[in-house]
Amino acid sequence: MPTIRDLGFVPGHLPAGARNAITDVPGVRVGHVTLHSDRHHTGVTVILPREDVYTHRCTAAAHVINGFGKTAGLVQIQELGQLESPIALTNTLNVGLVSDALVQYTADACAARGERLRSFNPVVGECNDGTLNDITERIIARREVYRAIETASPDFAQGCAGAGAGMICHELKGGIGSASRMLNIAGRSFCIGVLALCNHGRLEELDILGCRPGAAIRRRLDAAPRPEDKGSCILVLATDIPLSSRQLGRVCRRCAAGLARAGSYWGHGSGDITIGFTTAHDIHRGDTAQIATRAVFNEDKLDPLFLAAAEAAEESVLNALAAAVTTVGYDGTVCHALGEFTDLLTPVSGS
Repeated sequence: MPTIRDLGFVPGHLPAGARNAITDVPGVRVGHVTLHSDRHHTGVTVILPREDVYTHRCTAAAHVINGFGKTAGLVQIQELGQLESPIALTNTLNVGLVSDALVQYTADACAARGERLRSFNPVVGECNDGTLNDITERIIARREVYRAIETASPDFAQGCAGAGAGMICHELKGGIGSASRMLNIAGRSFCIGVLALCNHGRLEELDILGCRPGAAIRRRLDAAPRPEDKGSCILVLATDIPLSSRQLGRVCRRCAAGLARAGSYWGHGSGDITIGFTTAHDIHRGDTAQIATRAVFNEDKLDPLFLAAAEAAEESVLNALAAAVTTVGYDGTVCHALGEFTDLLTPVSGS
């Protein structure tokens, strides 16, 4: 699985974690189910913040960069600042079925513990893979979501995996990408990791650390230019830094800077959303205390976190492009991978 670093580009200045992925945040796991056939290139990706996020909720936030999207669960996150669900990513028309699967999975888990589920806020993000996938058949359902959760691991595929199977990014094959940044704070090591589902952007706008290969790729493909940026990018940001929901929202907003660095201007038809959580807090469902005391980061010291979020988001997009492979859609549409054009990728001096 190649990364953008394998192609000679090293984004940013801060050090990456050991995996250079969202799972460098301790306890975070990612699971995929990928479906490829003559008619389908689609799937589901599930991000698990911890083993039981329903009982041990996380402080969370969400930021809508551009709202042309059909996500589920953001309203309660924005209101309460808490996450009680795994975060699932899939295609646009499967949001309802995946949301239903998360509800049933959590109801089953509660029943196994002798609890009755009365309310639950499933969180699902989406991008539209209808160019390469026969999306109206809606083939992602309970079995696929369960399998993604049960096989989740700190090590996971990028590119055309899970929800990324049928996605298109900057008119090249897109999909799942991830990256992380490590921060030393008060003598302790912390991590900010991002996972991006990339289905956005115009070819001419693609910017790989100053290398702009879009026009040359367009000429080689002899393809007509696309007049607009439409698609979506869902970014999931994880950290173990103790932040309030409001502070986490501020960090989530900096993911937009990473998208912009890679060449996105989140056009009218693009749904670009960041969902963030921190594992630093254990908001236990059984806690009856009226006053809760939790560590919170110094507001005046957030700048390194902003930079880390921007760098990790940028590299996540570039890794999705680097890891993807050329894919033929259900109607014969060919979506070429960035890897076909490595001779056009020349790192800019100083990148």
